[in-house]
Amino acid sequence: MKFSATFLSSFSAIEQLPKDGKPEIAVIGRSNVGKSSLINALAERKQLAKTSATPGKTRTLNFYEVNGTFYLVDMPGYGYAKQAKSDRADWARLTERYFLERKELTAVGLLVDARHPALESDLVAIEWFRDKKVPIFIVLTKCDKSKQAEVAQHEKALSKYYHVPLIFRTSSVKGLGMLELKKNLQKIAEESNFGGLHVFPQSSHE
Repeated sequence: MKFSATFLSSFSAIEQLPKDGKPEIAVIGRSNVGKSSLINALAERKQLAKTSATPGKTRTLNFYEVNGTFYLVDMPGYGYAKQAKSDRADWARLTERYFLERKELTAVGLLVDARHPALESDLVAIEWFRDKKVPIFIVLTKCDKSKQAEVAQHEKALSKYYHVPLIFRTSSVKGLGMLELKKNLQKIAEESNFGGLHVFPQSSHE
């Protein structure tokens, strides 16, 4: 499947973002969850998105144009405490404004490490998107390093308790799940309304 991705630019302010009206799908997750590796695997290009051994390196909104029709937006990671508090506050304001104000945003892909699916920061993020009525799907990363039976249990729990409509198993190293994810990213962008799933239902644990 065609998934031609090119780096557009990095932006540090909402006012700088593209004004061409193309749909945008954001990817976010804990620092070092594998966002850059996932983008590279989707595009089948090793150095499209720069990977780093230093958690929390991404500090801007990095836009990648896909097939000339939509943008994949690499967001700053969360959950890394060694950055200055002022920097973390700036990133939080930038990302919150993007999620709540950006009309071109179609959906958010929340990346979750398949080995650690119930970390508090990830669950808090899910609840935040749910409360703000921002549609999300989950991408389980590093599934090649987890037992598939355990991954299945994690999927079931996320679906049951948080009503996430789409969950994808992936491995950037092995290429697991990339074709399915590509197809769904294109579909989400084309529909521009995440299949009508604009809001979350009430979660069953409330």
